[in-house]
Amino acid sequence: MNKRGQETRKHIKKCACSLFAEKGFKQVTMKDICEVTKLSRGGLYCHYESTRQIFQEIIDDMTGQQDNEIDLKIKQNQSAVTILDDILYKYENEMVDSQSSLSVAIYEYFSIHDIACQKNKLYEQYLVSANTWKKLMQYGIDRQEFKEVDIAAVFDLIVFSYQGVRMYSKLMPIDKEIPSRIIKEIKKILVRSDCDGNNF
Repeated sequence: MNKRGQETRKHIKKCACSLFAEKGFKQVTMKDICEVTKLSRGGLYCHYESTRQIFQEIIDDMTGQQDNEIDLKIKQNQSAVTILDDILYKYENEMVDSQSSLSVAIYEYFSIHDIACQKNKLYEQYLVSANTWKKLMQYGIDRQEFKEVDIAAVFDLIVFSYQGVRMYSKLMPIDKEIPSRIIKEIKKILVRSDCDGNNF
């Protein structure tokens, strides 16, 4: 695909992502995406066959982006605490930003019967993310910046706290102190007290 085609796909996904965050997955149509992207029906269908295809690509991109960023920072030998702080800062902001949360759309998408019956893509992404976090936590332990922890348990605490607050933020007002308290506790669990250079 040429550069212009890639840019058009990126534009489609960016616009569609806003729609999915606002309306959920089930309420968004290809017509809606045509309107918001200012593309003709033929122009849109030239790149994507369905809202499912667009949404799945958005999810794949989001997962891959964080994994690539963490891998790159580890390769650059950055401090594990700095990497963790960057991720948790992003998570904290996302937890209170209900306008851009895809949690409801993700729930709707993966609840569709034929998608739910297929090989579970959401679970695959959970495993990819778990592997990336495992690398980061082991990196921090090896550098003596993180405490020796049950890596799988800490990952579950992080991912399900994050996703839980994002889901609830679509359903009710969320006090900004909630994500702040969660982030603070995650850092207490992971970071050795002599290595904590940044407090939220």
